[in-house]
Amino acid sequence: MTTTASGSLWRARDFRRYAGADAISKIGSQVSLVALPLTAAITLRASPFQVGLLTAAEMLAFLLVGLPAGAWVDRMPRRPVLVAADVVRAAALLSIPAAAAAGVLGLPQMYAVALLTGVCTVFFDVAHQSYLPAIVGPQGLARGHGVLAANISVAELSGPAIGGWLVQALTAPAAVVADALSYVGSALLLVRVRTDERRGEAGEQFEGRGEAARGGLRSEIAEGLRFVLGQPVLRRVAMVGALTMTSFGLWSATVPLYLVREVGVSPGAYGTLLSAGAAGGVFGAWLAPRAVARMGTGRAMYASALAATLFIPPLVFTAGGARLLIFPAALAVSGVATTVFSVAQGTYRQSICPPHLLGRLSATMRFLMWGPAPLGGLLAGTLGQLAGVRVAFWTACGAYALAHVPILLAPGIRRLGRD
Repeated sequence: MTTTASGSLWRARDFRRYAGADAISKIGSQVSLVALPLTAAITLRASPFQVGLLTAAEMLAFLLVGLPAGAWVDRMPRRPVLVAADVVRAAALLSIPAAAAAGVLGLPQMYAVALLTGVCTVFFDVAHQSYLPAIVGPQGLARGHGVLAANISVAELSGPAIGGWLVQALTAPAAVVADALSYVGSALLLVRVRTDERRGEAGEQFEGRGEAARGGLRSEIAEGLRFVLGQPVLRRVAMVGALTMTSFGLWSATVPLYLVREVGVSPGAYGTLLSAGAAGGVFGAWLAPRAVARMGTGRAMYASALAATLFIPPLVFTAGGARLLIFPAALAVSGVATTVFSVAQGTYRQSICPPHLLGRLSATMRFLMWGPAPLGGLLAGTLGQLAGVRVAFWTACGAYALAHVPILLAPGIRRLGRD
């Protein structure tokens, strides 16, 4: 069932199942965001460089299969791709506690699991984004993206705390089971989604795919690249994404080491700090569709980029004692801004994209955005090893603060959506 009226999203069973599957899997992924690096750092006593390699391995998939994934997804219905990705991720993650229980868990297996789950995540994310227009219709895109952003924020609010306390109460490998079970739950919901992409407006995704459809995989990838690179706003959004994900690579490899080893917080407190910092994202997800409707996509993007640039720098002052509160406070405020930006740019890019290119649009943008993320993980590991974890943490904060500058250098973006 496709819904086009913005107020009717939650009355559509398919959207509830689609959004519910997304929420469950994202909460589990946030548990693993805590559990995987802590498994390496605590259980396997990994060095900063080895933790950086683990982060890089998980994100390497965006470089390896990021572009062809979009062309492949555009050739097939999205739902089977989503279900298969969930099942494979669940099986891969369950191998970690199984190996730990047998006493044979090592870093090579951790790297292999991170890479495999990363590949599945690429396909899942591309298919998931491309499926949304078929489920909500063009008039429901902003609301739909708002719900997905809310899922991310709620997951970031609850998942790290759950992961941190599971690590503390059980072990880091055992906490990974929660993520695996979340993928199973997501798959069970997605198999019950009945929206037919081959009918109505969504049917255009499988018909008339242009000359590239007859030219093979390379031509289809090139068509997606030409579309994205031919749009000045999308080019700048991709630049912001690339800088943000490089920062994320730095952040993911550095923050657990900085807070747990340098500042001395417990695994449970570490997860709680991450969750408290995500509270702003929940408000941002509520605010984003209203900001887009009131201001237009361009003004919403520009204002949120400016706010993110201003409110992320205080993170560098995080330390023990009372200064530890800087961490969740700065993350909460910046979370509002980054969530509004994400919803605004996602709404804009899908609103201008031909239906038959949706998969390649998502894949190309994710390739351009997420491709540099492994470099961030490697840079974090190298900095942490050579200059210390504190320097790597400061570098991650500084990189995040500068990530939205490409949008701020193009004030004309504010006119988008106001014509």
